[in-house]
Amino acid sequence: MNVETPASAPASDEHAHLAPAASELRMAVFRFARRLRAERAIDGMSDGQFAVLAALKLHGPHTLGELAERERVTAPSMNRTVNCLEESGYLSRTPDESDRRKVVIQIAPAGLDVVEETVRRRDAWVEGFLASLDDGERATLASAAEILQRAVTR
Repeated sequence: MNVETPASAPASDEHAHLAPAASELRMAVFRFARRLRAERAIDGMSDGQFAVLAALKLHGPHTLGELAERERVTAPSMNRTVNCLEESGYLSRTPDESDRRKVVIQIAPAGLDVVEETVRRRDAWVEGFLASLDDGERATLASAAEILQRAVTR
């Protein structure tokens, strides 16, 4: 399978003329996202660990299986991530009151602080970048943001 081509891409050459623009856009978005991810509250915290904390903040407590499914990883992989975050004091596990075989994972105050500080830093970085642009460039990026939002919700 070609990693560069999404499964939903047409098999024909009808869009071949768009390939250079598609490649440029993909790389620009990738580099922007990588630079944005570098703005984090805790050095050394992986993107996967942060994603778990962010999911718990946004969606509330989960079981290990629910977190693994949400993040599209195996349960053993999620267990390693949760163990690391629990050891660092960023989340906690409590027995499920309705089913003692299950454990509920929830974000701890320290984890909430990490998420909020990381979001603040990332927003500040983007705000600083936007401040360096002229009005026309900011309008172009606002339009691009709307278009990209449509792309990810298809």
